Amino acid sequence: MKQPTRASLHAAGVALFSLTAFVSAALLFTMQPMFAKMALPLLGGTPAVWNTCMVFFQAMLLIGYAYAHMTPRTLGLRRQVALHLGLLLITLLVLPVSIPEGWSPTAQQSPFRWLLMLLLIALGLPFFVVSTTAPLAQKWFTGTDHPLARDPYFLYAASNVGSLAALLAYPTLIEPNVRLTDQSRLWAIGYVLLTGLLVGCAAVVWRSRASIMASPGATGGPAAVAAVATVSPVPLDGRAVVGRARWVLLAFVPSSLMLGVTTYLTTDVAPMPLLWVVPLAVYLLTFALAFGQNARVSSQGLRRLLPILMLPLTLTIAFKAIGPLWVLALLHLLTFFVISMVCHGELARSRPAADRLTEFFLLVAVGGVLGGIFNALLAPLAFSHPIEYPLVLVAACLLRTTDGTARAKPTAGWEFVAPLALGALITGLVWLVRAIPIIGLPGLLIIGGVPAVLCFALRHRSVAFGLGLGALMLTAALLTDAGNYRTLYRERSFFGVWQVRLYPAGNFIALVNGTTDHGRQSLESGREREPLSYFHRAGPIGQVFRAMEGSGNGAPVGIIGLGTGSLACHGRPGQEFTFYEIDPAVLRIAGDPRYFTYLKACPPVIQVILGDARRSLATAPDGHYGLIILDAFSSDAIPSHLLTREALRLYLDKLADSGLLALHISNRHLDLEPTVANLAHDAKLVALAQLEAAISKEDALRDGRTPSHWVVLARRAEAFGALRGDQRWRALPPRPDRGLWTDDFSNMLEVIRWR
Repeated sequence: MKQPTRASLHAAGVALFSLTAFVSAALLFTMQPMFAKMALPLLGGTPAVWNTCMVFFQAMLLIGYAYAHMTPRTLGLRRQVALHLGLLLITLLVLPVSIPEGWSPTAQQSPFRWLLMLLLIALGLPFFVVSTTAPLAQKWFTGTDHPLARDPYFLYAASNVGSLAALLAYPTLIEPNVRLTDQSRLWAIGYVLLTGLLVGCAAVVWRSRASIMASPGATGGPAAVAAVATVSPVPLDGRAVVGRARWVLLAFVPSSLMLGVTTYLTTDVAPMPLLWVVPLAVYLLTFALAFGQNARVSSQGLRRLLPILMLPLTLTIAFKAIGPLWVLALLHLLTFFVISMVCHGELARSRPAADRLTEFFLLVAVGGVLGGIFNALLAPLAFSHPIEYPLVLVAACLLRTTDGTARAKPTAGWEFVAPLALGALITGLVWLVRAIPIIGLPGLLIIGGVPAVLCFALRHRSVAFGLGLGALMLTAALLTDAGNYRTLYRERSFFGVWQVRLYPAGNFIALVNGTTDHGRQSLESGREREPLSYFHRAGPIGQVFRAMEGSGNGAPVGIIGLGTGSLACHGRPGQEFTFYEIDPAVLRIAGDPRYFTYLKACPPVIQVILGDARRSLATAPDGHYGLIILDAFSSDAIPSHLLTREALRLYLDKLADSGLLALHISNRHLDLEPTVANLAHDAKLVALAQLEAAISKEDALRDGRTPSHWVVLARRAEAFGALRGDQRWRALPPRPDRGLWTDDFSNMLEVIRWR
């Protein structure tokens, strides 16, 4: 029988280690969106859930890299291999992964700490073990007699390809087709496969070590160590501390920007894995491209491209652009790609020899964790506005060198003065536009266009250009007073950035999160109790309340989502209104008479219960409410767990037999009407829908009214009362082409408005 040649064995070894790195990374980055989706309903569907999860994942990667760095040094390679195989087998005892029974946050608990503790208990051991595989596979490979053992960084590229494949597959293939419980079981099967692959890798290492020690002249390293790898890594020089700090900084910037881009995108759309994973996928793609064996992306060309992308990006941030979703997303992601390629390209270019491999990845992980901690933990405490993203964008421009080497042009003193002059110019232009006044596009072109041209002229000087962009982005703060509103108060919580805005033209005040209005109140005498925005008396929800009054129904009302509390002014004196609100910041603002007085001035008896709506509502008596209103889907991040079969059953349990369920589904980016239609059909309910006619911008600004989209459900058509004969309401048939959402399954792809 023909014995396999050394070349074929080497090829098989490369395939085995590459497949192991690929599978481990795929498992790692399938687990991230999967478990985040499990935890999402427990914290109201906020994008901060994903950012907090990312901090945990990065921290576990850091611990995993530290383990991979230290254990081979202290135990030796053979004993370390045995230890790791033991950990792999122990982890099988805690699979499949799930949320522990009875785990739910209370209103008094910090969401950050609660979620981190949940992640540690439910996910800690499996995630730690899998996170060590990529660096360990490379370390183990250096202990073989393969010619490439001297430069195993190609395995890092294989790992990143696996990560990228998993992240793209999750929102497009896994989430739309596989239920969460089945996803967890499939992940456990994948883990068993990884265990088998690592056993194979261990056998290769042990065989190679025995072969090396038996070979003539062996010195304890691979016999082929003298072979020169395809790419010669750059060894550490005498300036080791500076070099290590540079690795950390180059890893910090893309990590922070990844979370910044994620927050920016999900704040205006929805906290769904599709929008979570795209920035992470871009991040990993740049790693794979930078560390691939045939990396050919021009670093110099990317540096030239960066100013061309940064200027329009800066303008969209400064002027709070809400244009076509795909245009904004593409601009942010493309800029992020270029910055990450520059930083990761520098990391790849300066990587050390294989004997320092685990130290290198440990420091890269430190930079990644610091970026995550800065964005997810420190920034919400330090900044009342999400300025961490613009700050790191400016830092990335300051890091840029113009000639593609570490030798940048000396920084001249005028480079620090020019941005100050630019800031003064912007201030003057804002004052000019307010004084004339110049409104609309001409005003924006004057305020933003002139400074942008001057910034672009500074693009060849990194410091001047970066600081100039920072000055330009201050326009966003200045425009708060230059536009048609003035910000009176701002508070940042785990659930977003809340602003109280005064609109002098309409003489009303509004509560805003991101670009979404959560309620308004008139400042005119005699209109203080008049509901505005989506909830005005002439709109769909006003019609629902009038229909209840016509039938003599003064039953208690339950409302999920507090906003300003304006819905309470639809009630009668003495009628019971109970609001369910997850964010204490909203209650503080709505209850502050300096801003809103609905909760104090409206006639019903009002109670506000803090906490997740489903868990809080479950404690209400069955059949208690005559009307339940869900006002949780117009915001920037929809809590999908409130729109499932199980959630609907809960609402029906708490409704009286003739009660109504009203859902406010106004949303710029998501079409939720078919989803509600299928839920109603599944529960054998009657459904009516109304998309209110458009209101002109002038009327909206003057009167404070906003068009809205509502669906009302009932057990029988008779319960609708006067709504049955109202031509503005239409019957809502089921949509067989859309899925039925449950606690175990939801498909956000199908509800996106792609146009």
